[in-house]
Amino acid sequence: MNENTELTTRKAEMLEKRQELPRITPVVDIYENEDEILLFADMPGVAKEHVTVHVDNGKLEISGTRKVEKKGASSWEEFGAVEYRRVFSVPQSLDVAKVNAELKEGVLRLHLPKAEAAKPRTIKITAH
Repeated sequence: MNENTELTTRKAEMLEKRQELPRITPVVDIYENEDEILLFADMPGVAKEHVTVHVDNGKLEISGTRKVEKKGASSWEEFGAVEYRRVFSVPQSLDVAKVNAELKEGVLRLHLPKAEAAKPRTIKITAH
């Protein structure tokens, strides 16, 4: 073997064999009231340990990985491992420190509270 062949073989052996998961955009419902923005995202089969919510600089990113344990030979497969991912633009006026997330029955529920300065208010008018 010459040196080039050995080098090529060594590089091929060192490559990480990583399987890409199919990426799915989760379906969402978004509601807004005076106090908060409420987001519901369908992420069936995702455990809370595999969900990530990131809010930074006007961007909200939600992602989660559904891992399915295979038992036996697969003869038909429609519900496999996937990665859910979606990015939204959100107002800078969110109170990021108070963002709350919960996952129940495959639905991620995000409470995105508005900062006090962003909440609507009624101004009292006085007469002199």
